[in-house]
Amino acid sequence: MNNSVLRNVKLWSTAIALGVILQAAQAADTIKVGILHSLSGTMAISETTLKDTMLMLIDEQNKKGGLLGKKLEAVVVDPASNWPLFAEKTRELIQKDHVAAIFGCWTSVSRKSVLPVIEELNGLLFYPVQYEGEESSKNVFYTGAAPNQQAIPAVDYLMKDLKVKRWVLAGTDYVYPRTTNKILEAYLIAKGVKKEDIMINYTPFGHSDWQSIVADIKKFGSAGKKTAVVSTINGDANVPFYKELGNQGISASKIPVVAFSVGEEELSGIDTKPLVGHLAAWNYFMSVKDKGNSAFIKEWQAYTKNPKRVSNDPMEAHYIGFNLWVKAVEKAKSIETDKVAAAMIGLEVPNLTGGTAKVLKNHHITKPVLIGEIQGNGQFEVVWKTKAEVPGDAWSKFLPEDKNIVADWTAPINCGNYNTKTKKCSGQNYK
Repeated sequence: MNNSVLRNVKLWSTAIALGVILQAAQAADTIKVGILHSLSGTMAISETTLKDTMLMLIDEQNKKGGLLGKKLEAVVVDPASNWPLFAEKTRELIQKDHVAAIFGCWTSVSRKSVLPVIEELNGLLFYPVQYEGEESSKNVFYTGAAPNQQAIPAVDYLMKDLKVKRWVLAGTDYVYPRTTNKILEAYLIAKGVKKEDIMINYTPFGHSDWQSIVADIKKFGSAGKKTAVVSTINGDANVPFYKELGNQGISASKIPVVAFSVGEEELSGIDTKPLVGHLAAWNYFMSVKDKGNSAFIKEWQAYTKNPKRVSNDPMEAHYIGFNLWVKAVEKAKSIETDKVAAAMIGLEVPNLTGGTAKVLKNHHITKPVLIGEIQGNGQFEVVWKTKAEVPGDAWSKFLPEDKNIVADWTAPINCGNYNTKTKKCSGQNYK
């Protein structure tokens, strides 16, 4: 190799080295935030909006000066409604992209896929959707509703206000509907409902042929007792489900449906005539009259450049979770997982319904519960709400095996699965 070639090789090597150093320096000037939501597949109907919400929140925070003197940088990935891919993308976000926190998942099966990775690598996940409970991880903050903040109050409303006597528990076939319905079945039986007055049905993700199932529901509801459907159907399967209810003449006055996964986003762009009068239980509705909510909607529609763009409950959960994370990082003066997680407990931020979200020792938050009736314009009219925020329970008191279990991530317990009777901590992945 002659001197000229050698000199060029050295210059080339130096340029590469400087490039790597410059890249590292630039990376150090930002705090990376992972966004883990399905942008394709059956859950894209619900999750794409949550990606956009996070981008808006990050953009707004950067306009305020960022965090700890650094700009926030969004790292968006698409796990494509593929549950194992959620785990792979989580590993990439933490090990390759070095994100400070991840905001993501919708279904519980995606969260369960992520859980061992987030704990192994000591990452931080903010989970924004209602779920079945029976979990509390030191690496997860649950900003969506636990069963006592959605499912149980919804059943109480149907039972007391609508005098429902027969129950159809209809869900998508995965962990959230199955565990939620296990809790609801135990709760209903404890309330004196007979087993023969409870019908349980599960369908796969993306299910589209509802004719025979809806016929079974119609037949079950013709026994002379007031009947309701408690729906944990997720994703785009909801569209043909409600359409078939309309096709078979099942109106809300005959057999009301209360849904836990149908919000404004799912209703936008579809014919809501068959759904009018049916119900949904959430902790937020776009129609709530509140200054904070009005400001949020205005910013959201301006950001998306769409004056008709709707907001929904999981968006509010991300709004709450992101603001709590920012506040915790500022309090801890660090993005280190353990320091931020410790700083989170006890923090409070405003929600969008005029109240306050407070982080509890079990990594859940306080939330109001609202029942909304679907209107012809795709919005909800609130017909019932709790008087105050409800603290989220990680473990259900209605399952015998869990009645003595609590989660407390403060000393001296510092455990997500603590038996108050045996005074022992147990449970894989939760301690």
